[in-house]
Amino acid sequence: MQAILSALAEPNRLQIVELLRDGPRSVGEIVERLGMPQPQVSKHLRVLSEAGVVEVHPIAQRRIYALRPEALKQLETWVSSYRHVWEEQYDRLDAYLTELQAKEQPRDDKD
Repeated sequence: MQAILSALAEPNRLQIVELLRDGPRSVGEIVERLGMPQPQVSKHLRVLSEAGVVEVHPIAQRRIYALRPEALKQLETWVSSYRHVWEEQYDRLDAYLTELQAKEQPRDDKD
């Protein structure tokens, strides 16, 4: 998990992952779409590959990169494990806002 998070922490690698979300692409396509030098893109792809985020499929002289669903599922499972924390925070916020609204309601003081 740490390798995946470290790989995605770098903005250029995250951009590559976002680009690959739409489907597999060659290194040349990634270079063209992101406007980065080819050696830099290759370096980022190597890090993503070593972290298990992408996989490469060589076709003749081209290398086609695609996202690895297993890595993304692993990331989703990890994030989901924190869902109860968020829900508790939202529940507390909701209770607090309800309490504030109740205090702000005008009272009908009939004397």
